[in-house]
Parts: sequence; structure tokens; C-alpha cells
Amino acid sequence: MDTDLADREWRLVREEELDGARAMAYDEVAAETAAAGGPRTVRLYRWTPSTLSLGYRQPATDVDWDWCADAGVDVVRRPTGGGAIYHDSFGDVSYSIVAPAAELPGDLMETYELLCAPILEAFGRMGVDADFAAEPRESVHYPACYLRDVNPAHDVLAGGRKVSGNAQYRTRDAVIQHGSLSFATDPGRHLGCFADHEVTPEGFEERVAGIDEFADLTREEAVSTLESTLAEWADATVGTWTDAERDRVEEIADGKYRSDAWTRERTDPLAE
Repeated sequence: MDTDLADREWRLVREEELDGARAMAYDEVAAETAAAGGPRTVRLYRWTPSTLSLGYRQPATDVDWDWCADAGVDVVRRPTGGGAIYHDSFGDVSYSIVAPAAELPGDLMETYELLCAPILEAFGRMGVDADFAAEPRESVHYPACYLRDVNPAHDVLAGGRKVSGNAQYRTRDAVIQHGSLSFATDPGRHLGCFADHEVTPEGFEERVAGIDEFADLTREEAVSTLESTLAEWADATVGTWTDAERDRVEEIADGKYRSDAWTRERTDPLAE
């Protein structure tokens, strides 16, 4: 890591199965811990059940709520911008990197370049020739992260198709980057989450790919590769959450991320 971040205390939290509310709450808690002088965190998580995560400013009308309910797909709102992502419990691999803001570049693009470096390295180790998009590309369905216009700053493509989306947000004292790597695609379920679209499964597959299309490895092997790459990048030791952190996660998950006020209206009940 070409930064003094590697001289700090980092922990790797291996992949956990989390519902959408806890998945987002752990990011906030990791940020609080890092800002208070505790360890910085790299972590992986598996969305259980499968979840549609909305971008921070995304209108709730983009969602086919009845379809999601019938299909058993949870819906949560992220604190990061961008379009909605269908996180399939099998097909999606998600990660977060959390560190104090003072230890990272102030420029957004520089921070993306730094924090996406281990993600691109992990793709290479999996045998996937992936890199940032070489040029912008027009949207085919703007509400969907994987189908909206491609941004060379943080969208990762393989074979001309998107395999990863990454986003950042900053609190007063910390930076959180989280992202989704597509291990395997399910166009029908992905598209089913969205209201009022005209994208066909074939059209989806022209824009989106899974790791399993480029490399002969299991999901478990992909997860292990990403974990080890992040750990090496940060010189992190395997760790876990404290009891206090877990309690704080439940407070934030219940008070914010499971509330209709946050999910449907973008109003944070904990900020009132």
C-alpha cells in the first residue's frame, strides 16, 4: 500500500451473512471505531436474504415492492449514492474498507484509485482481466447501478461488461468505501426488482457479467481470494467485532435501516 495506512492497525472481518440493515449498520460502526482511534476495517459480507440496496437519493418509486416481497428480496437504502443493486445471496460478493478521513487523500478520485487497488488485484488473482472502464457508456436503465451510465472512476469492467460497482461516503471523521463484485448473474431476479423498465434479460447480459464467466472457481474461492488480497494490502490481522460494536449495530439497524422513514423517504430517525 503506497500510503502510511499500512502502518496503522487494521483488522480483516471475514465474510459474514448479514441482512441489509446490519450490513449497512456495520459500515457506520466501523467508521465510528476508526474515528475514535480503534482499528481500521476491511470486511466481506454476504446479503442474506438477497437484498436490493437503493442509492441514497434514489426515489422509492423505482422499486417494484410487490415483486420484491413475493420473491423474498429485502430492500434497504444505502448511505452512498448511485443506482440500486440487487445483491443476490449467492451471486454477489460485497466488501467494505473503512479508515479515518485524515489518513486518506482528500481528493475523491485519488481515494477511489487507492481503495480500488486491492479489488483490481483480487480480480487478477481470480484470473479475471478486469479494470476501470476506459470511457463513459450510456445508461440503459438509470435506476439500476449495473445498467446506468458507466463511470471510469469507479466502475470495473471485464470483457466490456460491468463486474463491479464501488461507492464512497465520508462522515466527519472517516471514509467508507463499499462495493459489489458480481460472482454470478441472475438477470430475471435483478430486473424483477425494478418498476417500469423495458430491459430484457439479453440486454442485461450485454452490460453485466459474473466472475464465473471468466474464471473456473467457486464462490468460496472468490471470497477467499478477495479476503487474502485485502488483508495483504492493509497488512491486516483477522479480527472480529466487539460486543459494544455489535450492540451499536443493532441500535442503528433497528432505528434507521429497518425503518420505512429511511428506506422509503430518506429520513434518518436517529438524526432527529
